[in-house]
Amino acid sequence: MRVSPLGWSVAAVAAVGLAVGRLLGWTEVAALGASAGAVFVLSVAMTFGRARYAVTLDLAARRVTVGERAVGRLVVTNAARRRSLPSRLELPVGRSVGELAVPSLASRGRHDELFAVPTDRRAVVVVGPVRSWRGDPLGVARRTVRWTEPLELYVHPRVVSLGAAGAGLLRDLEGQTARDLSDTDLSFHALRDYVAGDDRRYIHWRTTARRGTLMVKQFEDTRRTLTAIALADAPADYAGDDDLELAVSVTASLGVQAIRDQREVTVVAGPGRMRVASPPLLLDDCAAFVTGSAGAGVHLLGRRVGREAPNASLAVLVTGSVPDERDLRLAAQHVPAGARTLVVRCVPGAPLRARTRGVLTLATLGALEDLPRLLRRAVLP
Repeated sequence: MRVSPLGWSVAAVAAVGLAVGRLLGWTEVAALGASAGAVFVLSVAMTFGRARYAVTLDLAARRVTVGERAVGRLVVTNAARRRSLPSRLELPVGRSVGELAVPSLASRGRHDELFAVPTDRRAVVVVGPVRSWRGDPLGVARRTVRWTEPLELYVHPRVVSLGAAGAGLLRDLEGQTARDLSDTDLSFHALRDYVAGDDRRYIHWRTTARRGTLMVKQFEDTRRTLTAIALADAPADYAGDDDLELAVSVTASLGVQAIRDQREVTVVAGPGRMRVASPPLLLDDCAAFVTGSAGAGVHLLGRRVGREAPNASLAVLVTGSVPDERDLRLAAQHVPAGARTLVVRCVPGAPLRARTRGVLTLATLGALEDLPRLLRRAVLP
């Protein structure tokens, strides 16, 4: 039971009125105190008693895409031996609270209620818990009963299939040689003297016979693509919600494509990394993504990639419409050396533009559907 501020005020008036009326003999004040006390006691008494319900809350799907239909079901069963009185249940859906009328139910009687969950924006929508309450009409006291646990509905951002465009950008880097040397790989580099413990399979016998000492092959490491995707989470980088939603969709599309192609990928957004074990987990984290005052703007994205994925061979930095070209170039300067860098500036409605110089591509994207074309331009500038 919870007593409202109004209830505590009524209780205080009752106590003061009765005390002052008795001490000073003021009948009117004593009557006021007695009336306030009666109201308080009656209001508290109205919170006693409870219905015996069995309540089930269910969602048809726990993951949907923006704009898809999301439907839930609420089943209320009278678990008492007697007929229940009509009542009302509260069902929080996100920031709003809906009221559902439950009619009088016979013993074991059941009432089904279907409801829709808004999915017009990317979010993690908390549905529930279902609650009922008893109290007085004045709002002096109230007792709430919680019937279910809350459920989470993930409203995923829109994603676009990248197909051959995404695979081409990734495979374009596959197999490039790095400066690191190793004892086992495909790209032959040089010969060196044999050291105890070396694999005898890599002994170069012709040179060994000519020189009279054991010589082994040394190789250059060939690079396996590690894609690092970094999303700016500073509100100052975005002119509005449309910028932000486009940037999140771009990040999600690139990450999902890399996961489906079984490529190694790191997605940096918010305070840490997003989960990349499977596309649904990545999309769940994208649904929950929000900007914050302590977030990293585009000028810090390159540093974050260097810290979180120092071995990245492909870095994609995604930001909103506010940063200019100078900011984008500054961000790319801190990407690990040798990594191809694609900086995507999301400007809803703008024409697609991409300019490549060396390993750096600066692009302006106005629609998610243009992302495959942008990747093809990045591969073949």
